[in-house]
Amino acid sequence: MKELHLIAHNIRSTENVGALFRTCDSLGVTKLWLTGYTPGPDHAKVKKTALGAEKSVAFEKVVNIEELLPKLKAQGFSIVGLELDDKAQALDRYKPSKDKLALLLGNEVEGITPYLREQCDELVFIQQEGVKESLNVSVAAGIACYALMLKLKQL
Repeated sequence: MKELHLIAHNIRSTENVGALFRTCDSLGVTKLWLTGYTPGPDHAKVKKTALGAEKSVAFEKVVNIEELLPKLKAQGFSIVGLELDDKAQALDRYKPSKDKLALLLGNEVEGITPYLREQCDELVFIQQEGVKESLNVSVAAGIACYALMLKLKQL
C-alpha cells in the first residue's frame, strides 16, 4: 500500500504546525508525526491555524525521533529528508525506491541536524530560482508532499 508520512521534527512555530495539519489533510498524507519539541494540536495556536484538520489527520507525538526512525524503517518506509545538502538530489528528479515514504522536516532555522541526515535513506531538495536559499517549512512541506504524492501514484 502506497503511503506518505510527514515527520515534523523540532518545529517551533505553532502556525507552521497548524499549516502542516492542513497540508496533510489536503493532500492525503497518511500520518503526521510530531517529534522533539514540535507542539501538538492541544496548543491553542496550532488548533486555530489547523482549522479542524487536526481532527481528520492521523497524528502521533513522539518526543524521541531516534526511536521513531528505526520503527518506520522496520515497517518498510524509506526516510526522505528535505534538506539542502551535497548528498541531496533535486525533488523533481527524485525517484522513490519504495512505495512507503516518510518525509522528514527539520527545524525552521537549523534544518535537519547532520546526525539525523545520516539516518535518512535519501535526501531531497527543492530547486529554487530566487536569491533566498530556503522556504518557510510549511510551504516547503506542501511542495514536497505534493510532488511525492504524485511520484507515489506513478509507482
